[in-house]
Amino acid sequence: MVKPNQVDTNEFSLTLYKKLQEICPAIGDMELFEFRYALEALTPSSGWESVSPVPMEEIEKQVNDIAFYESIQLKPYQGKRMVMDEKILNLTRMLACGMVWGIYPSEWINQHFYFDIRGFYFLHRTVYFTPEITAYLGGMPWRKFPDHRQVFNHVQSIGYKAFQAANIKVDQCFIDTVEKLIERKGLPVLIAIAGQTAAGKTEIVSRLYDKFENSGKRVTSIEMDNFFTDRDYREEHGIDSRGMEALHYDLFKQALTDICSGKQVSIPRYDFVSAISSHDLDGKLKPGRSPLTIEPADVIFMEGNFPFLLPEIAYLIDIKVVYLTDDDIRLKRKWKRDMDYRKKYDLMYFLNRYFREQFIMAEEIYRPQMMLCDMVVDTTNAAIWLTPEILQVLEL
Repeated sequence: MVKPNQVDTNEFSLTLYKKLQEICPAIGDMELFEFRYALEALTPSSGWESVSPVPMEEIEKQVNDIAFYESIQLKPYQGKRMVMDEKILNLTRMLACGMVWGIYPSEWINQHFYFDIRGFYFLHRTVYFTPEITAYLGGMPWRKFPDHRQVFNHVQSIGYKAFQAANIKVDQCFIDTVEKLIERKGLPVLIAIAGQTAAGKTEIVSRLYDKFENSGKRVTSIEMDNFFTDRDYREEHGIDSRGMEALHYDLFKQALTDICSGKQVSIPRYDFVSAISSHDLDGKLKPGRSPLTIEPADVIFMEGNFPFLLPEIAYLIDIKVVYLTDDDIRLKRKWKRDMDYRKKYDLMYFLNRYFREQFIMAEEIYRPQMMLCDMVVDTTNAAIWLTPEILQVLEL
């Protein structure tokens, strides 16, 4: 089918409603009239016939170019209202039209994109396991469990209970493996767990914490995000969350050095709702704010986005873990956690930011750390990957 000169909006929406269910099964839980309500926000003022889908090769090139994501605006406005970035909106419109008019096969769309039902837009699928990373991790998973991610296909958001239930076997294997590694390596031990936002880092660290504390070990944790400077300052100065410039870096480095030496440390406290640090840019405590005090321990957990990428930090780490969850599942977790519970973001800022950051973070943060880690826990595919070196330690 070719692009029509004039589009019947009812026929267009009905066809899209049916075809999108092949990409996003949760669409089938909507009535057609509900789907049409949601579609109104995407419909061009000049009609769907004004959309001109480009060749698939051109789209693939665009969504695999980091410059495309860097150009996404987080807070674009039309008048006084924040809106979705025009490039994101245009991509979703093109993919929708291409599906309806038979230009883009559903198989191709599903290979490269996923559809978020609550944001009602398309996002690019991130590839984490490149051939180089797979080879570095020994060529195949060390342990593989039944894949339960299909339980999330029909839901609009995911709470932690459902997420934990789906990952129960892979998580337990991970906990058991960490316990064996600590037995081989000895105490004290610093374990760094890197992972994307809403991957499940905080929850798995909490379970590990309880496991070792109940066995009589002194346990503590340092959350890397507590060292962030104020978000407004970072955004105003073009500082992203992917490097030492985003942190109270000197405080971070000193805190890790001290706690690994058995000393008590006092660290910044970051308010995750207001996105404000307890400390100013000079590393001094702000009036009326209180720091966090962390006691020395046998087992120290550190979680964050990029702990292995900082050479002055990486050498302190005894066990390096990447805890990985695919973008579409994490987005559903963020809807529940950050929007429903925390009410953390403006809606359009949330949608623009998630679309923009996932490719950039994978490119600059997560894939590089997968080439530096000892272990990858892949919750999406229920698999644990080990490097040959760490496998040798386990088999001693």
